[in-house]
Amino acid sequence: MDVAAALAEQSSIPAIAAQMELILDIQTDAWWQDVTLPMLEGARKKLRGLAYLIEKRKRKILYTDFADEIGEGQEIVFERFVSNDEFAKFREKARHFLKAHENHMAVLKLRTNKPLTPTDLTELERMLLEAGSAAEVAKACDESDGLGLFVRSLVGLDRGAAVEAFAAFQTGKAFTANQLQFLSTIIDHLTQSGSVESARLYEAPYTKFSAKGVDGVFKGAEVVELIRVLDEIRERAVA
Repeated sequence: MDVAAALAEQSSIPAIAAQMELILDIQTDAWWQDVTLPMLEGARKKLRGLAYLIEKRKRKILYTDFADEIGEGQEIVFERFVSNDEFAKFREKARHFLKAHENHMAVLKLRTNKPLTPTDLTELERMLLEAGSAAEVAKACDESDGLGLFVRSLVGLDRGAAVEAFAAFQTGKAFTANQLQFLSTIIDHLTQSGSVESARLYEAPYTKFSAKGVDGVFKGAEVVELIRVLDEIRERAVA
């Protein structure tokens, strides 16, 4: 009704005058008493193109008088923003580059679950800079908790190294078929993505072995030992 009243004040405009009958009706209580959805939609379509013609109300000018106490400005340079699409392309480019250099000492250490040194991380950063920009490498480092884990996520863990990591855990134990399949699934994921966080053991696909995840498949002490092995695999990718 307020919009209609404002339009009515501009009746000299031909476009508004053409809808004046509707504009006047909308301002009455009778029009709204038995209003229907089609009526509202019809009014909306007829008046939406006229709203910009409503004269802006005059407003009082506000004057201020104060001293700027912020001080001297300082220019701060930010790294260029990396979009998700750009980062996805960088990941694929880095993956192909690292596959071509998988026998490089630092990459080989990651694939075979050998501990990294600070020098290895420096080499990994140098290699990634050949595949992308500094901003992309920085984002990879932040999102993966370090360059070592990022590179490991691209090249994976050698299956033999993953099996060897659990050798001590399995020694002297007679596991059930369900438990062995659970371990095999972990090894599959390590081979593909290089690491498995303990929280993942309570999510699909591990919950297909038990609704409780790892707690429903192994005993308490065994769960602690299994998670310790996963943490050690992860830590070896961090210098």
